[in-house]
Amino acid sequence: MNSTTPYLFVSERLGFRTWTLQDINTMHKINSDPEVMRYFPGIPTHEETSDFVTRMIAMQKNKGYCYYAVEILGTKDLIGFIGIAYQDYEADFTPCIDIGWRLTTSVWGKGYATEGAKACLDHAFQQLAVDKIYAVAPITNIPSIHVMQKIGMQPVKTFHHPRLTNFPPLRQCVLYQINSPASTTTD
Repeated sequence: MNSTTPYLFVSERLGFRTWTLQDINTMHKINSDPEVMRYFPGIPTHEETSDFVTRMIAMQKNKGYCYYAVEILGTKDLIGFIGIAYQDYEADFTPCIDIGWRLTTSVWGKGYATEGAKACLDHAFQQLAVDKIYAVAPITNIPSIHVMQKIGMQPVKTFHHPRLTNFPPLRQCVLYQINSPASTTTD
C-alpha cells in the first residue's frame, strides 16, 4: 500500500489519488469478483488490469485526470476507482469526458460511489474547468444508473455501445450528462 501518496482531493470519507504499479494486484482482485464485473463483458486478466492501471497513470500525466484510485481515508485501503476519463470510441457524443466507478463489494451500500462521484464532479468542474461530463452504463445496470441520478446527471438517450456489439445483453446503454454549474449560468 502506498499510503504516502498525497491525495489529489478528498471527500468526507474518501481520498482520491494517482495510481501506482503497486495497486495492480489489489485492483486485479477487485476486477476478479464476478459480482463487481456483472455488467461488463468479462473478468479482466491480470495483464488487462495492469494495462488499465498503466493507462490511468498515463492519462493522469497527459490530461490531468483519470479514473482515480480511491482509498478510505481512515484505513488507507484501496477500494477501487472513481473518476473521470477521456473517451474516444465511435459515438455521436465522443470524444468526451465520462465519469465512472468500480468498487469492491465489501463497501457496497455505504454511499461511497455517490459521495465519490460528487467529489469527482466538483473537482472536474471547479479545478479542471471541465464543461460537461457524461456517464454510460448498460440499461440493465440499475445500481450505476441510480448513482448517476443521485449526483444530478440527466438522461440524454439510449444507444448501442460500439464496444459491446458482441455482448447483446450489455449492448443497449444509457447516456447521462451533467454540465458545469459555471457553464449553465452563462446560457
